[in-house]
Amino acid sequence: MNNLLNQQNINSEKIIMILLCAIFIAFPLIGSEYDVLNMSYFISMAILSISLWLIWGLTGIFSFGQTALFGFGGYTYALVSMNFDNPNFTFLALLLALIITWAFSFLLGYFMFYGGVNDVFVGLITLCVTLVLATFLAQSAGSQWKLGNVLLGGDNGINNIPPLTLSFGNTEVLFTGNLLYYFIIISIITIYLILKKMQSTKLGYSFIAIRENRERSKLLGYNTAFLQTLAFSLGGVLAAFSGVLYVTWGGYIAPSVMAISAAALPVVLVAAAGRRNLSGVIIFTILYYFLSQKLSVSGSEYALVILGFILILVILVVPQGVVVWLFNFIDRFLLKKRGNKLSESAGNSEKARSV
Repeated sequence: MNNLLNQQNINSEKIIMILLCAIFIAFPLIGSEYDVLNMSYFISMAILSISLWLIWGLTGIFSFGQTALFGFGGYTYALVSMNFDNPNFTFLALLLALIITWAFSFLLGYFMFYGGVNDVFVGLITLCVTLVLATFLAQSAGSQWKLGNVLLGGDNGINNIPPLTLSFGNTEVLFTGNLLYYFIIISIITIYLILKKMQSTKLGYSFIAIRENRERSKLLGYNTAFLQTLAFSLGGVLAAFSGVLYVTWGGYIAPSVMAISAAALPVVLVAAAGRRNLSGVIIFTILYYFLSQKLSVSGSEYALVILGFILILVILVVPQGVVVWLFNFIDRFLLKKRGNKLSESAGNSEKARSV
């Protein structure tokens, strides 16, 4: 019986993710234009959480720097696209934002990991980098603070950032509304599938080995400093991509996206969801932003307090992550139901044979 149950094991995570993808693809057909706009934002922020999952959940590098890389990518896209002032160069601006952020995060990771910095000190350094960038940008309000023709804007940030655009002759296709939504959906599904596949490759196993025991991995011949730098820089690219999606969604960016509260939020979301489970991180992040918006719209002055209390309660009561706990609970429940049916079926067969 146990062998039969193992062969017919149910993976609720896969089932839920397939259903979720189907819902997201069909969402513009059932949701209003306002709902689609909000969902685009929720999913783009899920990519930011994915970037932290790659660094922390898969490789074991605790970081407070994802919002810094998020803002770095967003500001880079804004400055490049607005200086070119040509719709044909928006995707080039996206590519440059990813490349420049990758170089910045790779350089930061190189100095940390090849310098022997690890564990809590990585969190402190990345937090300092985030605060330095946020402080610098907040104080760049003067007319002297500009790159090319674009003012940094200080606390007000940069406005009127152009959306992603494709040109065909005299026709311009703006990535707004449903088109931007589907671009984000295709992007996150592609990222999800690539990362799930990577987990079962040699590179993925190398990241996991470092997470489980860095010193033992080093003794076994792994170049842990290079692998940590690689994971950190790949996470930086994902954070930057999320930042670009954010600025093309709203048309603006400000230093507040790198504030201390913003820097801590991805850490809390990934921890509460279950930092080792990619699916859980995506689901919980979208759910959090959905609930956050609903509470804010209700006008409750206690919205943030309620959300904070829920997150603290989740981390304390379900340390392995609430979504991971939910996956396991559903699996156990369905296996129990299936086991009861198989036992009943086996009993009926024995009765039939005895007759």
